[in-house]
Amino acid sequence: MDSLLDFTDKTILITGAGSGFGAALSCALAARGATLILADINAAGLDETVATVKAFGTEVAMLVGNVADELHAKALVDLAQNQFGRLDFAVNNAGVAPNMAPIHQTLSEVLDLQLNVNVKGVAFGMKYQLPAITEAGGGAILNVSSMAGIGGAPMASSYAAAKHAVIGLTKTGACEFGGKNVRVNAICPFFSQTPMVLEPDAIKSGTVEEANSKLAQGCPMKRIAELDEIVNVMVMMLSPQNTYMNGVAIAVDGGMSAM
Repeated sequence: MDSLLDFTDKTILITGAGSGFGAALSCALAARGATLILADINAAGLDETVATVKAFGTEVAMLVGNVADELHAKALVDLAQNQFGRLDFAVNNAGVAPNMAPIHQTLSEVLDLQLNVNVKGVAFGMKYQLPAITEAGGGAILNVSSMAGIGGAPMASSYAAAKHAVIGLTKTGACEFGGKNVRVNAICPFFSQTPMVLEPDAIKSGTVEEANSKLAQGCPMKRIAELDEIVNVMVMMLSPQNTYMNGVAIAVDGGMSAM
C-alpha cells in the first residue's frame, strides 16, 4: 500500500460514525489498516458501521453517547488508550443540521443545540484528544466544519456561528500543539449526499434529485458532492505522510468559495 494512504497500526477515533461522512470514513480507514474507536448517539447506526468495518478485519471499539457531554469525550479517549494503548488521530465529525430561519427569528433552544453539539462536541473532544495524541508521539485531528464556517449562511445563522467556532478551535489547537507534532485542521464541505441533507425532513417537496438541483444552483459544478468526494479529501488530510498541513480550513465545495 502507498505510504500516503497507509494507516496500519494507527488508532483513530471518529465521532458521528453511525452515518454519513463518519460511516464512510470509517470504512475508508478500515480498508487502509486503521484501528478504530467509533462513536455516535445513534446506537443502531453505530452497530451497522461497526459490523461493516469488522468485515475488513479491523480492530474496533465503540461507545454510544452524546458528544456534548464532556464525560463522553473523556471516555472515548480512555477507551482508545485502555484497549489499544494509544490514540494517533481523531476526527470530530458529529454534528446536527441547521433549523432554517432568519437571524431575527433565532430560537434559544436552536442556538443551544448548535453550540452544544457542534461546538462543545469539538471543544471537549480536543480537550482530551490533544494530550493523548501528544503522548503517542504525534498525529492529527480533523474537525468537520462547513462552508457555513467560512462564509455567511442565510437562514442558518446558529449553524454558521457554530461552524465558524469549529474553525476558531481548529486554528487555536494548531497553534498550541503544532510544536508537539500534532496537526489540527478542518474540512469545510459544501452540501453533500449525507442523511443530514437527504433525510425526508430536509426535503420539503419534490424528489431528491430536484432538491439536490436546488441546493447546487449557485455551485460552479452545478451539483452537490458525492459522499466519497468529501471522504477522499478527509483521508488525504489525515494521511500520516501529510506532515506539514496545520491550522487550515479546507473548502471542498465544487468551486463555491471561488465565487
